[in-house]
Amino acid sequence: MGGVLIGLAVIGVVIAVGYLAARCGLGGEATVSALTRTAFFITNPVLLFTVVLESDISVVFSAYVPLALITAAATALLYVIVSRLWFRRPLAETAIGAMASSYVNANNIGIPITLYALGDATPVAPVLLVQLLLLAPLVLTLLDLSAAGRFSPRLLLTQPFRNPMIIASLLGVVLAAFNVELPEPVMAPLTLLGGAAVPVVLLAFGMSLRGTRMLKSGGHTAEILTATALKSLVMPAVAFVVGRFLFNLDQQMLLGVVLMAALPTAQNAFLFASKYGRGVAVARETILLSTAAAAPALVLIVWLLAG
Repeated sequence: MGGVLIGLAVIGVVIAVGYLAARCGLGGEATVSALTRTAFFITNPVLLFTVVLESDISVVFSAYVPLALITAAATALLYVIVSRLWFRRPLAETAIGAMASSYVNANNIGIPITLYALGDATPVAPVLLVQLLLLAPLVLTLLDLSAAGRFSPRLLLTQPFRNPMIIASLLGVVLAAFNVELPEPVMAPLTLLGGAAVPVVLLAFGMSLRGTRMLKSGGHTAEILTATALKSLVMPAVAFVVGRFLFNLDQQMLLGVVLMAALPTAQNAFLFASKYGRGVAVARETILLSTAAAAPALVLIVWLLAG
């Protein structure tokens, strides 16, 4: 139980520091923009590269990966269906909402929680790989296509390779597949830069909350509540059903899968939304609400499935 609360508390403290900094006049819209651009073009790509480089690529063939993909895809698809039927938002806003519904904070919350609840962080790597190599590139491609204002097969095929985070992730996969080990003088600065990624995004997120009124975000309340409900309630339920009845997982693996699905929305949703200026309110408030809902949900899952 302690790992669940500690992981959430760490994120909450850094977000609060960003918010207080903005309240004290140390960060406004220009600062948030500078931090998000720094994260998008420098620290996040470096972090993704080092994470993937040090991952065991063989996890791609484990049950965790297809299960993580099915769970995220099913949840995102539910949001897209609801959006098309009721919200009728443009492509970019729909992509951000779908991401907020299904993209979990596997790194800085998932690792401590699985370590405390399961004794190891095995379920984290497959989820990270699915998100970094499949889900994030898809969302970024849709955002890029929307920003370009036109569609062509050539643009669709080449756009992912123009994004620094996708390029970094793919480069990490290639090196990991060939068991390439970079020398310490090369890895040291990369590790240092990558270590700044999470706090930079969290600080920018906290600063963006200055002057924000929850669920008063320009008519997006229904989208925010839908994304939060899908993330906090539907996604863990889908993970349980798929893991238990389709993959027939044992209790330990099932607990890991459901815990990962119950994690709150990752700050990358806010990062992407801020970078492209689309769906920012939905991403920001879904992160806040799903993080608030995560603590009781994760504790309940551990109590029900670990007994």
